[in-house]
Amino acid sequence: MRLSEFAAKLDDRLDTEAYADLDASANGLQVGPSPDAGAAGSDPEVDHAAFAVDAAAETIEATADAGADVLVTHHGLVWGGLDRVTGSDYARLAPLFEEDVALYVSHLPLDGHQELGNAAGLADLLGVRDREPFGTLSGEWIGTRGEIPGGVGAQELVETLERDLDVGGGGVQLLDFGPAELSEVAIVTGSGVDWLDEAIDAGVDALVTGEGKAKVYHEAREAGITVVLAGHYATETFGVRSLQRLADEWGLETTYLDRPTGL
Repeated sequence: MRLSEFAAKLDDRLDTEAYADLDASANGLQVGPSPDAGAAGSDPEVDHAAFAVDAAAETIEATADAGADVLVTHHGLVWGGLDRVTGSDYARLAPLFEEDVALYVSHLPLDGHQELGNAAGLADLLGVRDREPFGTLSGEWIGTRGEIPGGVGAQELVETLERDLDVGGGGVQLLDFGPAELSEVAIVTGSGVDWLDEAIDAGVDALVTGEGKAKVYHEAREAGITVVLAGHYATETFGVRSLQRLADEWGLETTYLDRPTGL
C-alpha cells in the first residue's frame, strides 16, 4: 500500500477534514513526502505501521528500530504550526527524516469517532449501551454518552479502570459526588473536564475523563455529579489500537508501542 493511500484511507474513516478548522493539531499526514512532488520515491510503500499514543523521541526511535515505514499517533508534533525546527522539535523530527519514517496523526477525529475513537473504546470497556455522541466542539463531537445497564458503584467502576487500563502507577482519581449507583455516564477522554457543564446539563450521573483541574472538585460537588479521572494517556490508548486493527485488516504488519506516562 502506498503512503498516500494509507493516509487517505485513515482520513476517510476518521472524517479528518471535518476537524480541520477547530483542532490545534495538524491531523493527517504530518511528516512524509508529498506524492504530488513528482520526485522518484515520493509516494513510498507502507508495509509495516507502528502505533503509539504520543509522537516522542522514544516512540519515533522505537518505530525506526522496528523497521516500520510509518508511525501513527494520537498526539503529534505539529500544534498550530512550526515557526522553526530547533531544540526538542529538531530532536524528534530528525529521526523521522534519517530513517525515512512517516508520521500520521489523528487528534480530535480519533477522540470523537463513535466506532474507532478513544471514548468509544472506553465505553466498550465499561459496558456502556444505548450510546449517542457527547461533547461538542464547534459543532463536532469528541465523546460519547450512554447507560451502564443495572448501574455500577463508583468504586466498582474505578476498580474496572485500574484493572484494565495501563495507568502507569498513577492510579484512578475519584470525585464521588453522584448517586450511589451510576447508570448514565458521559465520556470525554484526555483533558475532558471542560465538558463538565455539558455533562451536568445532560443529567448524567458521572463524567469519565483523563485528567482534571482544581476547580472541578467544587463544581462536581455542588452539582452532585461523580467525576472519574483515569489518566490522560490511559484513556487515549483505545483509538490508536483501533487503527492498528484496521491496518491488520488491510494486510499490513503492525507494531504497538505502549509508553504509559502515569499522567
